[in-house]
Amino acid sequence: MAKSLNNNLKKAKAGKNDEFYTELTDIEKELRHYKDHFKGKTVFCNCDDPRISNFFHYFSHKFEDLELKRLITTCYKNQERDLFSKHKSESAIWLEYNGDKNGDRVPNPEEIGIHKLKGDGDFRSQESIDLLTQADIIVTNPPFSLFREYVAQLIEHDKKFLIIGNQNNLTYKEIFKLVKENKIWTGVDNGGTKWFKVPDHYDIQTETRIKTVDGQKYFSMGSVYWFTNLDTRKRHEDLILYKTYNQSEYPTYDNYDAINVNKVADIPMDYKGLMGVPITFIDKYNPDQFEILGIDRVLVEEATGKVSRFRIDNKEIYARVIIRNKRI
Repeated sequence: MAKSLNNNLKKAKAGKNDEFYTELTDIEKELRHYKDHFKGKTVFCNCDDPRISNFFHYFSHKFEDLELKRLITTCYKNQERDLFSKHKSESAIWLEYNGDKNGDRVPNPEEIGIHKLKGDGDFRSQESIDLLTQADIIVTNPPFSLFREYVAQLIEHDKKFLIIGNQNNLTYKEIFKLVKENKIWTGVDNGGTKWFKVPDHYDIQTETRIKTVDGQKYFSMGSVYWFTNLDTRKRHEDLILYKTYNQSEYPTYDNYDAINVNKVADIPMDYKGLMGVPITFIDKYNPDQFEILGIDRVLVEEATGKVSRFRIDNKEIYARVIIRNKRI
């Protein structure tokens, strides 16, 4: 499954085919944990066709409930009503919604301001950046092939955000550095399989990852994560530990002075040294309970000058994060 997913993401990157449209149910499931963050705020969805984006649908219909100040959304070169219009138009548009005006608490077309952009609506364009500076919180599903660049822009402009990515993003050097520095963390509804709308021409080799509903093609993707810098209750929940350290169950790496922990649930409660845990630990990470010190390949290179994952009996172990229990 992981190999199939990686192949699809590589194809998306090579062809800049990043049209994965998020389902409304997945947006609702995650956003319900952040209501207090949005009061009086301007929300910007800067990777969404505003007329059919489920992010725009969610925020416009929940505008009064969330007590939003303003909603802005842009898309890349898409002025056609077709969900996947090939982005061939000369310019893009941006939409603005400032709340209900006629009392029906529904975002009617006449209440939504439509504005043309001079350029293509790319999130990196100056027009999009100008809109970004007006926003308080960015919420969207950014292009998978540009995830590093997209997050870097948010950090540069000191923006709050809630965005969708893949678990593999956590292993990117640039993203992991932000995780380590507590500038980005995972949201609430993470790790499962989610369905995304994709164009009819999108090439999916695994039949079990495809479904068609009412003529619309869908692609299922596993290990989907929300990434954010908005605080949640989940982030401060302690990971319950029940196992104790023993040398036979927790071997030390050949090329780094830390013990290996195969499962997050197996983290020993009484070990005060360095531990290598699976990347999925980040979704359980409570910065009050643990400290993240680094990720395998970076640490090994720093220690030995060679790029390698951690090894046990000269065999590489899949991606590991080095942590320390702050309570011992």
